[in-house]
Amino acid sequence: MSHSESRGAARASTSMRTPLGRVRSLGAAHSGTSDFWRQRLTGVAMTLLMIPGIAVVMMVLGRNQAGAAQILGSPWVALILLLFIIASTWHMKIGMQVVLEDYVHNEKLKLAAIMANNFFAFAVALASIYAIFRLSSGV
Repeated sequence: MSHSESRGAARASTSMRTPLGRVRSLGAAHSGTSDFWRQRLTGVAMTLLMIPGIAVVMMVLGRNQAGAAQILGSPWVALILLLFIIASTWHMKIGMQVVLEDYVHNEKLKLAAIMANNFFAFAVALASIYAIFRLSSGV
């Protein structure tokens, strides 16, 4: 056995991880890379939705309130805006949660901050969705 193999075997024997945990490559949170992939998915969704979003903004530019309300009242425009709001608030929530988990070391403060982050993201999404429904319903 070479020196590097014996060092690796010694490290594996002193590890607190179970053999199943080493095979699955799950960390202490037992979630693996799911947040990483969700954030990449929402990033791609936001990138794809930016093109029609920019088109909507360009159509609204220079119009009066009635013209802007007519454009924003379209069901297709509302759908694009809803999808963008959902993707961006989810992306924001995941990104901030990762920062909090990595840099807040007090467990009680970390839990409170993550809960506040979840409520904030939900409030932003709810307010934005309400505004879009108000615009699309013409109320």
